[in-house]
Amino acid sequence: MTRGLKLFAFWGMAVAALLVCAKLAYPALFAAERPAEHYNYVIGVSQPNLSDPWLIAMNEEVREEVNKHPDMQVIFSDAAQSSAQQRQDVEKLVSYGIDLLIISLDDPLALTETIKHVYAKIPVIVLGRGVTGYDYTLYIGTDNEMIGRKAGEYAEELLGGRPGRVIELQGVRESPTAEERSNGFSSALEGTKLSIIQRFNADWQRDKAEDVLATWFARGGDEADVIFAHNEAMAIGAYQAVKRHGIPGVSIIAIDGVNLADGSRRLVADDMLTAAFTSPTGGKEAIRYAIDILNKEKGIPKKIILRSEKVTAADKAGVGTAARAGTPMKPNDGRPIRLGFAQVGTESGWRIANTNSVVSAARNEGIELLYENAEQSQERQIEMIRSFIRRKVDVIAFSPKTESGWDEVLGEARAAGIPVILSDREVKAADDTLWTAYMGSDFRDEGRRAANWLVQEVSGDRGYNVVELQGTSGSAPAIGRKRGFDEVLSGDRRFHRLASYEGDFTKAKGRALMEQALREHGREIGIVYAHNDDMALGAIEAIEAYGLRPGKEIWIISVDATRAALKALSIGKLNLVVECNPLLGPQLMKAVKDLAAGKELPMKIVTAEGMFTPQSAKVELGNREF
Repeated sequence: MTRGLKLFAFWGMAVAALLVCAKLAYPALFAAERPAEHYNYVIGVSQPNLSDPWLIAMNEEVREEVNKHPDMQVIFSDAAQSSAQQRQDVEKLVSYGIDLLIISLDDPLALTETIKHVYAKIPVIVLGRGVTGYDYTLYIGTDNEMIGRKAGEYAEELLGGRPGRVIELQGVRESPTAEERSNGFSSALEGTKLSIIQRFNADWQRDKAEDVLATWFARGGDEADVIFAHNEAMAIGAYQAVKRHGIPGVSIIAIDGVNLADGSRRLVADDMLTAAFTSPTGGKEAIRYAIDILNKEKGIPKKIILRSEKVTAADKAGVGTAARAGTPMKPNDGRPIRLGFAQVGTESGWRIANTNSVVSAARNEGIELLYENAEQSQERQIEMIRSFIRRKVDVIAFSPKTESGWDEVLGEARAAGIPVILSDREVKAADDTLWTAYMGSDFRDEGRRAANWLVQEVSGDRGYNVVELQGTSGSAPAIGRKRGFDEVLSGDRRFHRLASYEGDFTKAKGRALMEQALREHGREIGIVYAHNDDMALGAIEAIEAYGLRPGKEIWIISVDATRAALKALSIGKLNLVVECNPLLGPQLMKAVKDLAAGKELPMKIVTAEGMFTPQSAKVELGNREF
């Protein structure tokens, strides 16, 4: 559509929307107020409702950010809590010729196909509550499982180790967001004296939450010590039900707090909520990334995970920016930025490509890089970080060998005022503000994608015996890839885990472990799931030496998508490779420069990645840089 036609369509839509609003007969479609003759882009924003303060805050953030760009126009829609209406809203927005769609969802399952069709035409940014599948340009949200886990930990803290009864108010049934928040909360309660006595799906709605709880209490249901609500609206409904029935001493914990006059800080201050764990709306980030997407900037991530903060009566004003976003970078007085980079090792072709990408990007951006290689030693890596602290670098980046054991040295970096970026691998720290941002892959999702492909490819009811070749014990990729794979296959009786061996991401170890598997299980093995390409390539050698045909008699799935693996895939010796992009250098340098400019980084920046079969591998080989 030409800009002239788009301008005509835009004004036609705006007039129609005003008429609709005047008649109060149709969910609102309305444009931000600005003369339209100067815009270059039109962005559509589809909301499931505008009764939720969190969604209202999201629209305000979008509007404020758009107002900084005179060449941009935005159109908002409100589906009034109807998924069918939201589908129509999206179709209407697209018909007006928008350049990009921003959408937030109450029921992701109901909108998945609609979003898929839109994504085939224009970019789509999903905000807040995720969509199933991968057919979108960018997802911006929070780590819902982590927030649920923190809420569970806080519930245990509130009761001080005493026994307690918990009622959980969940969002829409089968919503990924609701499931993740519930899973995180439940995992935190394992091994405690707290028990969940009842769960209700209140569909994110205040009135429904109040009604189900009021009915529960009226019928003599057990009173709770803690009510955990998946969003703030349901928490308010819980408060009203508790107040109506005069039940004393109930702690109410909510997610989705927003910093509005009537938001989480006010609700906590007024003793309506005991605590709220904020879920930033991502409105301003959506517009910032929309501009990059529309301008076809390189390095657009697949997911942006924003940092959450806890609001309690002990901290009614909330924590400071530094605590929310990690350590900010000190002013460097215009001199070249000094980046200390502690690489984990050279264990694979992927790791070598990752190192080369960082070195090259630093040189191209004029950033002074202090590079050290730990050669798979966590002790050496910790000492390297301490060396960077002594040398007073501006930023530290490193790829952790394992998830745990970093709290002390990260605390030292924060005390020195040096922000830390995790590259490729995450850490488990008692305080997630010890590090500023994580940049890399979603390892758990890689495992899920591998398993989902497997479930779709096999046919019939016959059984399949699976052997798993894990990466370095305790490392984030090994933990995530195993967990995601297990999550998908655990409910499918066709797949039986013969063995799972711990490796180290090297080709030699992959061959040795596959030789062991063949000695122990021989021709019983039907499928091999390797946590990286190098181990998969070693497994191929072992299978061929045993006299079997890899890719035919034993299927092999791998993760990384290096050139060597794609070659093996293209000739049928591998069956699937899930991509894990090592070329993180440009994104890392952009993050460093953003810190230098005083910008706040997201908690996680997850790269866009694909999957390859023998057919697609042949095409990709010509483009592969590693």
